[in-house]
Amino acid sequence: MTRRRRQFSPEFKEEAVRMVLEGERTVASVAREFDINASTLGSWVNRHRIVSTQAEQRLVSGPERARIRELERENAELREKLTFLKKAAAFFAAESR
Repeated sequence: MTRRRRQFSPEFKEEAVRMVLEGERTVASVAREFDINASTLGSWVNRHRIVSTQAEQRLVSGPERARIRELERENAELREKLTFLKKAAAFFAAESR
């Protein structure tokens, strides 16, 4: 006997994804509540994240996107410098004791 695949409406999927993304609940707990497989819900959440990221990228123009990349690069460099300075401060604080 074959098992028939369940069909879910877009509204059902959106509600389940929203509960995962907006709440502090795990995919597994929401999946149990809706009586669906956790991997199914996980794929819906991943697909939603990909689609929403692509939509956000379309809203940003070319020069803005370049500026964002430049700022992200600068941010990463500053984080590295901060990490180094924290380690240096800890080293010299321990050495002076």
